[in-house]
Amino acid sequence: MSNHDKLKELLIDTFLLDESEYSLELLRENVDTWDSLGIVSMAVGVNETFGYHFTPEEATGVQSVADIIRILEANGISFDE
Repeated sequence: MSNHDKLKELLIDTFLLDESEYSLELLRENVDTWDSLGIVSMAVGVNETFGYHFTPEEATGVQSVADIIRILEANGISFDE
């Protein structure tokens, strides 16, 4: 499974999304479940899936799926599959 697929599955499960709602352009402001609890759940899921610990500033600063990928790529996790 590619890292894109892993992240997609994680975010769909974490934010209770329909698969059709998921995209790289998905914004936090458009997802009701992307609240403070959702941020914590997403950060824990990223840690379990990719081994990366978001700082509190990173986790609360994420505004889109693309932001998550940008942070992970900046920390050595490839999404060029």
